[in-house]
Amino acid sequence: MTDRAVAKLQALVRIPSVSDRDPERVDTAAFDRLLDELRTQFPLLHERLELTRVGTHGLLFHWAGRRDAKPVVLMAHLDVVPVDETAPWHHPAFSAEIADGAIWGRGTLDDKGSVAAICEAVEQLLEAGHQPAQDVWLSFGCDEEVSGTAAVAAIDELVRRGVRPWLVLDEGGAVAHEAFPGIKRPVAAIGVAEKGTTSIELRVEGRGGHASTPARNGPTAKLARAIVALDRSPMPARVPDTTVDLMRLLAPHLPRPMRPVLSRVAKIRPLLSQALTVAGPEAAAMARTTFAITTLEGSPALNVIASSATAGVNIRLMPGDTVDDVLDHVRKVVPRDVLVQVVERGEASPVSPLGEAFYLVADVAAELFPDAIPAPYVQTGATDSRHFTRVSEHVYRFAPFRMDAAQRRAVHSYDEHLGIDAFLAGIDWYRRLIERLPDGD
Repeated sequence: MTDRAVAKLQALVRIPSVSDRDPERVDTAAFDRLLDELRTQFPLLHERLELTRVGTHGLLFHWAGRRDAKPVVLMAHLDVVPVDETAPWHHPAFSAEIADGAIWGRGTLDDKGSVAAICEAVEQLLEAGHQPAQDVWLSFGCDEEVSGTAAVAAIDELVRRGVRPWLVLDEGGAVAHEAFPGIKRPVAAIGVAEKGTTSIELRVEGRGGHASTPARNGPTAKLARAIVALDRSPMPARVPDTTVDLMRLLAPHLPRPMRPVLSRVAKIRPLLSQALTVAGPEAAAMARTTFAITTLEGSPALNVIASSATAGVNIRLMPGDTVDDVLDHVRKVVPRDVLVQVVERGEASPVSPLGEAFYLVADVAAELFPDAIPAPYVQTGATDSRHFTRVSEHVYRFAPFRMDAAQRRAVHSYDEHLGIDAFLAGIDWYRRLIERLPDGD
């Protein structure tokens, strides 16, 4: 069973299903192979569950339960981000090699590990003749990494069928080791909300010309000043209620001198917000809306002065901030002759409550990972699940895999890998979750 499950994940990782905002640049043949591979590796799932195709290559499976009063949606995505060929991968990105007790390759963590774990858990339960207590839907998007439309199409299908999920669970949090300073135990971080994703371009226009006769204060210089100004003027730091709940749960596990401080975290929010901003990138992202300069474009040649210079800025909005708030801040910070253009607009998601559905996820995490501290948090990355808040109040984000800090840094970077034992424990977690679905209305 162990070798079988690992081989299935390897088969998926070896297929370079890279998504792109330009449909013409997508290798549709790779996605065709991926869907064929899924059918080969998980035959019972395809034979016994109803399948609806959504978008170009998205999949929506329906597993009928004994009741349909509390339908559940388990989510993951099939696409991956491109590979930087110059990055120092220790194992080829699409080789799915096994080394040092882990499976290496693009998508192992984001997000084919979850795809394979969900499908294997369902396959095992089908082999055992299990029928879930409630309807279970499996939603696998094909364009999550480019903010595509497959997840929206899946929601449209659920709406058409009158399905309002009791629980939606997507990627996001993890059994995170080395996540918080002073906390030795791992944290089973369950996202109850996620930051909004908005992208803008800063653009400066000018005359351009020959590089032998440069004028002062050209487009690239103006753009550089705007970037530095934005980098030096972040949005105000603050601590939302979800982070207060997180800190209260972590307080008993801190070194004794620090426990009294965090136990009254609601009264020291300003102090805590400042502490988070200097505690490293992960902690800082929990305390404010962030700006990341991601793309730069200027002259097409070394001996040509740019007539137009642009910088792409990816913004992750903290719940409580709006896109309009952020744009007002940017326009106040950058010089007036810098044009601010909105490329993508996405507000932060609503915060899901800590009710029965949340505690089912948390309780199963506590059972399977007894050393971990289950806790809610605001997720900094974007997922397809943000769209599902349209049909459900109970949308959570948790990938049931142990990840250390190095692994989390490898997501969208090089040397992405998932431990074999962690992957197998994740399969058990999804299986236990399905087995524990409530039997009543």
